[in-house]
Amino acid sequence: MKNRIYQALALVSLIFVAACGEVEDTRPGQPVKTRQEAFKEIIRSFEPMGVMLREKRYEEDRFLNLATRLVERRDAPWAHFGPDTNYPPTKATERVWQEPERFIAEKEKFLAATDALLAAARSKDKTAVEKTYQAVYDSCQSCHKPFKAR
Repeated sequence: MKNRIYQALALVSLIFVAACGEVEDTRPGQPVKTRQEAFKEIIRSFEPMGVMLREKRYEEDRFLNLATRLVERRDAPWAHFGPDTNYPPTKATERVWQEPERFIAEKEKFLAATDALLAAARSKDKTAVEKTYQAVYDSCQSCHKPFKAR
């Protein structure tokens, strides 16, 4: 009997969790959802480059194409961090709005790193590509640590 009760409670719990889902951005223009989607587009360009380098399958032209797409997409999220955009489903921490100068400085580091990555990709120098890819990765991490909730 106890076993059936536990099974029923487990089932109800699963249904409850499934029904909750992620919070929807219902604000006009959906700034949180828009910036999250913009970051996902950046990742869709950036991550395949990392896979290529980690798996030792560097393809110069494909890498250049991905680096170009990354630079084309890199500006999209930043305008959507307005003062009234700190609400669920944001993954940004309060520090984005408490330390705007630092946040902007991190963004500028990212932009400079992606410029260097694109230049390296154009040169087709694998050593430079690996170094600048790592610099972009590091700039992402240095921003995520203080400004993105885990």
